[in-house]
Amino acid sequence: MTRSNEIKTINCTSCGAGLDIFGGGRVEVHACGYCGSVLDAQKNYQVIKKYTHLTRPASPFSIGMSGIVQGVEFTIIGTLGYEENWGRKFWTWTEHQLFSPTHGYAYLTVEQGHLTFTRKYRKSTRPNWVSSWTVEAAENRPVAFSNDDRYQYYDTSTSKLTFVEGEFNWRPEIDRTATSVNMMSNDAMLSFSETATEREVHRTVYLPFQETCASFGLKDPQPPTDTHRLMPYKQGLNEVFLRSASLNFAAITLVLLVILLLQSKGTEIAREQFSARKLPAEFTFEIDRPDRLARIDLSADVNNSWAYFDLSLSDANDEPVFEAGRTVEVYSGRDSDGAWTEGSNQTSIIFMPETAGTYTLEVGSSESDGRGSPNGLAFGRVTVRISEGIATLRWMLGLTLVFAGIAAYQIARPLLHSRRRWWGSDWTNEDD
Repeated sequence: MTRSNEIKTINCTSCGAGLDIFGGGRVEVHACGYCGSVLDAQKNYQVIKKYTHLTRPASPFSIGMSGIVQGVEFTIIGTLGYEENWGRKFWTWTEHQLFSPTHGYAYLTVEQGHLTFTRKYRKSTRPNWVSSWTVEAAENRPVAFSNDDRYQYYDTSTSKLTFVEGEFNWRPEIDRTATSVNMMSNDAMLSFSETATEREVHRTVYLPFQETCASFGLKDPQPPTDTHRLMPYKQGLNEVFLRSASLNFAAITLVLLVILLLQSKGTEIAREQFSARKLPAEFTFEIDRPDRLARIDLSADVNNSWAYFDLSLSDANDEPVFEAGRTVEVYSGRDSDGAWTEGSNQTSIIFMPETAGTYTLEVGSSESDGRGSPNGLAFGRVTVRISEGIATLRWMLGLTLVFAGIAAYQIARPLLHSRRRWWGSDWTNEDD
């Protein structure tokens, strides 16, 4: 039985308020927004039930608004409020029944600012039905297939109806509960919904916020800031360029880093060895490449001891280049975890010579402690090596890491978005 499409307005048979008719001939009930009476649209709008003191759910949309959804013009004909409780968590959302003379009935859902579009799903699924018992009995995350799409289990929810207003092609009842097993693919959700009297499968997709709001005539809507489980990944304006450019620059800097690594040791130009008893001592060496870094490497045969060395360098004009100090120390032993060693018997200083010529290095040891060494001496000999043409890797390594980090982030963005989509799933890692 269908109602005449020619009716455009009625008066509520309970309170007399004027009610607009938008919903077509298959509307079953009309809930009055003034007195809360639910009227039977198929039986001359007789009062079926009456609900009072209902709390209107939050939504920027209202009955009578029309807009384009997926290329089809729909009109909002009804509003439903839902809630769900799980432990201490509490969720609410609003569903608007939509009607199109050419495409029938559907739902526009407002959930924490996100907009989704839901319709009854009439295509076959494999398996035909997924219940909460199916999920409880599953050892691995349940999957379903339909129309060449693969859906994975997301969660199970039990919702309760808390508000009703407008026209509906079914009979909503306050406090009516429904259990839904939700399965998600890359771009849609299949919900296997069950009440005490019926079963239905619905398919839900995400709607573009600004486009949808503009179509329904909303001004200055506030877009959501979090990630909805059905929200598609939105590529950044310059994401492709940043990913390609950072990968290319990372490759270039990596090649340069390898070249610098091969050159980093430089050329050894002098080596001297001194006994501890002959310190302080000095020696000279020739610098031929003042345009490149030079390095002084110092090592001593410390053993369970330490020594502090004073280093003083003068250039070819007998002008001081630097005065510095370095400590070398090595300790070893054995405990319940086995043998251990800490410290190093080597140290180094890198400097930039300003002129070519003969440089003089003075080496001394002002402090040391050899009480832990076998012979009671901090060290016996110290070896000094001078190298020039040194290449520093620090800045090139830093650039390589920066470009690699940018590239990795751009590559990981879709993966991170996918993880955020699945954060709300109630399938635990132990189940996987």
